[in-house]
Amino acid sequence: MNKPFKKVALIGREGVTGVKDTLKTLHDLLKNKGINVVMSEITAEAASDDILEKQTDLIIVVGGDGSLLQVAHLAVEHDLPVLGINRGQLGFLTDIYPDDLQKVEAILEGHYTEESRFLLQIEVRENKNLISQHVALNEVVLLPGDLAQMIRFEIYINDDFVCAQRADGLIATTPTGSTAYALSGGGPIMHPTLNAIALVPMFPHKLSSRPIVIDNNSVIDIAITTKKITPHVSCDGQKRVSVPMDATLHIQKYQKSLKLIHPSSYDYYQTLREKLGWEAH
Repeated sequence: MNKPFKKVALIGREGVTGVKDTLKTLHDLLKNKGINVVMSEITAEAASDDILEKQTDLIIVVGGDGSLLQVAHLAVEHDLPVLGINRGQLGFLTDIYPDDLQKVEAILEGHYTEESRFLLQIEVRENKNLISQHVALNEVVLLPGDLAQMIRFEIYINDDFVCAQRADGLIATTPTGSTAYALSGGGPIMHPTLNAIALVPMFPHKLSSRPIVIDNNSVIDIAITTKKITPHVSCDGQKRVSVPMDATLHIQKYQKSLKLIHPSSYDYYQTLREKLGWEAH
């Protein structure tokens, strides 16, 4: 049995249908179990660093995968595990449903599975000067500007030149993100335990352009060679940042990881069958 949880932060995204009701049910459940609930009905942006560092040993997120992604960035910095309650749509990361909250009771008592999910760090550099730095649990995406047009860029892995491409963009995805945006772009599904990164071109000019999977200890440099347009980079769909012409995107594994909590009965392949509509025997 794992270590039980005694201090829990409840976080939900405002405006999502059913979140408020589920937060109240969870709050009452936790209180009846003698759990110290330090936050309730609060967004990730409003969470206090002091509360998270000193008064919390588990964060429970109520919402969809987007809500969990938002909280994950905060949890990683404080080395706190995260449990997701699904009030969204697909829910690859939030795998407990509101009508199945008895699983939460078992988790609080120490009956759970903990996964470590690595993240990506991206640095936007211009003439070797750092412009901005970001972190992504799912994916880093290079996108065109406001107009629909192709970007030309060069890919380097561990300083080795791979290829030059003309495409609508490029997705660098973790295994966690392989069932998210990268999947719709034709990327491979990667098991969460794989130490790998997939590079998925978006609508490439050449039909021979295909996704490539590399070791997650690799260092990836994307040199932007497009002229007269300003592309953007997005991390987990949370924020879009302008990338200057002739800039370089420097991508590598982040030094911290996310602790993701699942019920003991968690089955990744069952999740794929349910979410993707695969046939069962």
